[in-house]
Amino acid sequence: MNGTAVTHFILLAFADLHEFQNLLSFVFFITYVTSIVGNVFIIMLVRTDSSLSSPMYFFISILSALEMMFASVTVPKLLANLVAANNVISFNGCIIQMYVFDSMGVTECYLLAVMVFDRHLAISNPLQYSSIMTHTFRTELAILPWLIGFGTVLIPVIFTAQLEFCGPNTIDHFFCDFAPLQRLSSADTFVSRVSTSVTGAFDSVLPFLVIMGLYIHIITTITKIKTDEGKQKAFSTCTSHLIVASLFYGTVIIVYVNPGGTNHDKYLAFMYTAFTPMVNPFIYTFRNQDVKKAFRRLLNQFVTENYTVKQ
Repeated sequence: MNGTAVTHFILLAFADLHEFQNLLSFVFFITYVTSIVGNVFIIMLVRTDSSLSSPMYFFISILSALEMMFASVTVPKLLANLVAANNVISFNGCIIQMYVFDSMGVTECYLLAVMVFDRHLAISNPLQYSSIMTHTFRTELAILPWLIGFGTVLIPVIFTAQLEFCGPNTIDHFFCDFAPLQRLSSADTFVSRVSTSVTGAFDSVLPFLVIMGLYIHIITTITKIKTDEGKQKAFSTCTSHLIVASLFYGTVIIVYVNPGGTNHDKYLAFMYTAFTPMVNPFIYTFRNQDVKKAFRRLLNQFVTENYTVKQ
């Protein structure tokens, strides 16, 4: 690091809302616990119920695992900040957090695109779907977003880590991210900011456009289905994905395509770091008939087993 004197950073988090620190702590704690419990429940349900063995639910379980890790990179540190005023993070810890967090964010961008591709293939080519979406192919599709995420984000991370940090070390955010760090640098941040914007556009706008294009074709195909039952089933599986994608992409594109960032980024970041991982399990549970049926079977099995033990 050329001339860097800073050894640690101070995360301000929501210091401007000091009078609401206890309330914020409670909200973030409940949000995080709900996210972990909800996503663990989805993974267990997919793993244990044979009716959820299709590729679609395999990808949903991968998304749930990713959501838990995604939230765990930032929210525990935020809770430590709010509850115990532990707001210091080392320089290396800051760079690592930024790399892992943004890599997982990009992974989710492409995983959502993969999930829509799966639905597109199932609806547009139902007869060939099983032969195309083999166990090997779906595994490769599940791995690909992780490779893209941890590969492409490395470029702007390297440029940002090499900046000089000789002045202020206070980050107006609740985790380390590109724009807040770049604003603290005493060096020219042009290359770092451009690499961040280009990577952000490639990793968020591109998969979003792919998703929109696939959904346009999916909707066109669904309108050609003759039976109302067939249309309703197709729409029910797709609307869940569309809601999740809209929640995630809506804030991610705003935050990462703007090279300079804004002081409001941390409030937008709450949406995709904590809120989206929490609501995703509920979206997939309450809007999906197969998941609801599997949940009822699991609940009935649990009640029956407990009744038998008491007898």
